[in-house]
Amino acid sequence: MTSDHPTEANTHTCPACGAPGMSVFHQAPAVPTNSCILLPCREDARRYPRGDIRLGFCAACGFIANLAFDPRLTEYSGRYEETQGFSDTFNSFHRALAERLIERYDLRDKAIVEIGCGKGEFLLLLCEIGGNRGIGFDPGVDPKRIGGAAAERVRFIADFYSEQYAEVQGDFVACKMTLEHIAPVGEFLRSVRRAIGARTGTPVFFQIPETTRILRDCAFEDIYYEHCSYFSPGSLARLFRRNGFEVLDLSTEYDGQYLTIEARAVAEPVSQAPLAGEDDIDSLRELTGSFPARFAAKRAEWEARIRAEANAGHRVVLWGSGSKAVSFVTTLDLGHAIEVAVDINPYRHGHFLPGGGQEIVAPEFLRGYRPDLVVVMNPVYRAEITRDLERLGLSPEILTL
Repeated sequence: MTSDHPTEANTHTCPACGAPGMSVFHQAPAVPTNSCILLPCREDARRYPRGDIRLGFCAACGFIANLAFDPRLTEYSGRYEETQGFSDTFNSFHRALAERLIERYDLRDKAIVEIGCGKGEFLLLLCEIGGNRGIGFDPGVDPKRIGGAAAERVRFIADFYSEQYAEVQGDFVACKMTLEHIAPVGEFLRSVRRAIGARTGTPVFFQIPETTRILRDCAFEDIYYEHCSYFSPGSLARLFRRNGFEVLDLSTEYDGQYLTIEARAVAEPVSQAPLAGEDDIDSLRELTGSFPARFAAKRAEWEARIRAEANAGHRVVLWGSGSKAVSFVTTLDLGHAIEVAVDINPYRHGHFLPGGGQEIVAPEFLRGYRPDLVVVMNPVYRAEITRDLERLGLSPEILTL
């Protein structure tokens, strides 16, 4: 993976605001085009299709996009295994979020629509806690994994949301960790607004990765092919206001990793003072400009550390086998030094990481493997992982990205 110096603005039109010209500041050739796909053998994983990343920055609105993205190379199906719902840490966050939204918008005995519902956990929570009814859209939903007290009040449609489903109406619209997978973001948000129609005041809630943190920390593990769209607080708010919404709240969640927006549909544009954090185009310009040098230094540091462990004969494992792990291994190109990735999700066990081919194993595998170094893919889970290692009688060195 490389990160070239920023180029002159090219002819790409910003998908968020329509402004001409986006400056490329980061490139990564030949990365796996899916990172959460369940692959049954190592060779299939190593030969998995690849595509390029060319991140471009829009100086007009702050939006960042992969200008080389080709949606035909991605797959969202029953073998796309993205859930974090086996983690107590994540489930506590999820439940608190659902309770907060129910209280704030009086979501009781209401109709909830979720776009990109994954395995349905959040929609089921909203319906269980608030006594609501729900409809969820996701091509990767698995009916066999749907259960709980609210299951009979929730319907799932195994398809991408589009205007063909405009007749599906809700009192509240949620869209979590989905907008970043959509390239024509302006067009998509306009379709959501058109579906709401004359029901002005309908609240919507979107959650996506927070890009300012990714740029500031050079969090290269959060740059991968499926994520073709990257938002800061300001670029996200500007997108919503431009497309028929009043922004009610902007916040960061989950140790600053998630960006959330709460908004409501309006009939006419609303004059609003910017919310905290919206005035960010100058800082984004500085961060994208300095990103190549900072990225190169961070990559070199990680390469040296993993290479030193391998040369010393130490066993290094990754804890977490999702997108962050695939990007980490692909970026460093040191897959030979890492044999396995640990995951608590049993549906992932026995499969292999796209690109690198590391086997995904259960935590119990480590009893016999006895790693010297565990690299935690997401620092928010460090305490939970430390407890799991102690339960297994292991005390390796732990590093977090």
